[in-house]
Amino acid sequence: MIPAAPPFLQHPTPSRWQAAWRQAVRDPRELLNLLDLPDLAAHISDAAAQQFPLRVPRGFVARMRKGDPSDPLLRQVLPVLEEDRIVPGFELDAVGDHAARSGHGVIQKYNGRALLIATGSCAVNCRYCFRRYYPYAEDTAAAAGWREAVEVIRHDASIHEVILSGGDPLSLADHKLAELTDALRDIPHLRRLRIHSRLPIVLPERVDEGLLAWLRGLPWPTVLVVHANHANEFDPSVDAAIAALRAINVTVLNQAVLLRGVNDSVDALANLCERGLQAGVLPYYLHQLDRVAGTAHFEVEDARALALHTALSARLSGYLVPRLVREIPGQPGKTPLAQTIARRAE
Repeated sequence: MIPAAPPFLQHPTPSRWQAAWRQAVRDPRELLNLLDLPDLAAHISDAAAQQFPLRVPRGFVARMRKGDPSDPLLRQVLPVLEEDRIVPGFELDAVGDHAARSGHGVIQKYNGRALLIATGSCAVNCRYCFRRYYPYAEDTAAAAGWREAVEVIRHDASIHEVILSGGDPLSLADHKLAELTDALRDIPHLRRLRIHSRLPIVLPERVDEGLLAWLRGLPWPTVLVVHANHANEFDPSVDAAIAALRAINVTVLNQAVLLRGVNDSVDALANLCERGLQAGVLPYYLHQLDRVAGTAHFEVEDARALALHTALSARLSGYLVPRLVREIPGQPGKTPLAQTIARRAE
């Protein structure tokens, strides 16, 4: 369960991005009133909102279309009655995170990489989140000053890349991020740092001078994988945040999730890839939905997903087409969707 409020919100003088986070919308009915959609309140699931609370920055709300109940950004964050349905095959741990834990907050699924669950906090709670049931309160790598997580990496020379995930690692204050990377500096087998974060998209204020200073001081090449599912998630503030990251030689990629009612058309996917490139972000992955309990209403059938990807490949240059993949527990990497379909046909 994601904590109600990250520790930094107790700081008496929050920075600009922390203040913006503090002002996030947390009431589904307030969100609908802001969008001139009060009648949509009949579709809200209070049970889902209690289990996985709504949280969305007001800057992200400003990118939603007023009066449009089908707005693709609204659909990603509004807790609805469809989440209450129990659907066979949709589980609490759909991607096998629990079985892959190798230390406190450390997940090792793939050769050469260690993923750290840095925190359970996010600036926005996406309704399709594959870790919405993860036990963050008892398993985050930042606990006890990162000591156990760092020791796991230090004693495994096969680990060449550390991936910061969560929750959202950039929800941590700069000094907390520096605490980790300072502890990792003297590990000779580390070659890269990768950060998975939605904050540059939903809360671009996070990319401030403090964060940039931390990134500039890192001794490894750094890759930031942002997460945008629709072209409307980009605006000038996001463009400026991405430009600032690229100016200090951070490689910026985007991973998206294929979501029914959000981006399940060739036009929506093409617009996302093109708008991302305009901002300086290269497409990386297009994920098939992880089958987490409460998310079945977002699922796009595999055959249709493959057809959309084929049409996208015919429309765009190759470097603009993300890899269409599914995460299958126990596999050595993300599996191209075409392979999963072929295996079922055998």
